[in-house]
Amino acid sequence: MTALAPAPLPAADRRRLGRQAQRLAAASVGYNLIEAAVAVSAGAVAGSVALVGFGLDSLIEVSSGLIILWQFRHPVPESRERQALRLIGGCFLILAAYITTESVRSLAGAGEPATSPAGIALAALSLLIMPVLSLAQRRTGRALGSGSVVADSAQTLLCTYLSAVLLAGLLLDGLLGWGWADPAAGLIIAAVAAREGVTAWRGTNCGCLPAAAQAPGGTPEADDGCCPSGPDAGQRRTAAGR
Repeated sequence: MTALAPAPLPAADRRRLGRQAQRLAAASVGYNLIEAAVAVSAGAVAGSVALVGFGLDSLIEVSSGLIILWQFRHPVPESRERQALRLIGGCFLILAAYITTESVRSLAGAGEPATSPAGIALAALSLLIMPVLSLAQRRTGRALGSGSVVADSAQTLLCTYLSAVLLAGLLLDGLLGWGWADPAAGLIIAAVAAREGVTAWRGTNCGCLPAAAQAPGGTPEADDGCCPSGPDAGQRRTAAGR
C-alpha cells in the first residue's frame, strides 16, 4: 500500500521559523562581535596565532550571521540559498588560508606566544555558550530545509570545537611552556575551517536543500545525514519545497 505524501510545511510555519532563524543569527552576531574584539586584542598582546585566529573565526561567524539575516529579509529566502552558502564557504576558506600561513610562520620561529588569561577565560566561556546556540540553529535549519542555516549552525559548532582546541593550546603553553602548542592548535583550527568552507561552498552540508538551492540542472545535493532518510525523508523533502 502506497503511503500518502505528507502536506508541505505551512507558510505560517515557514515565516515563524524564518523569524527564529533571524533571531538566532542576530544573537550569534552580537556575541561573536564581543568574542572577536576580546580574542584579537588578547591574541595581539600575547602574540598568540591561535587566539588571533579564533578571533578572526568569530568575525567569519559574524559574516555568516549577517548573510543569514540578508537571506531571510528576502520575500523568498530560498532564492538566496545557493549564494548564501557560497559566501559562507568563501569566508571559511579565506580564514583557513590566513591561519595556516601564520601558524607555519610561528612554528618556523617567528615568535613565542605569551600566556593569555583573558584568552583562556574567553575560550572556556565560548565552550559553554556555543553548543546551545548551534543546536537551536541546526534544529531551525532542518525544520526549514535550509542548507545555509545549517551551515551557520556548523560555524557555531565549529566555534565550540575551536574553543576546546584553543583552550588546550593556551593551557599547554601557559602551564608547561609548550610554545609549539599554540601554532599547532592554529593549524587544527585552519584544517577544520577549510573543511567547513568546502562543504558550504559545495552545498553538501544538508541534503534537504530547497529546490532553489539544488545543483545546476536541478540535481539535489548529496545527503550527509543532516536530514533523515527512509520513511521520513519524503516528509522532509516535501517540507523543504521539493
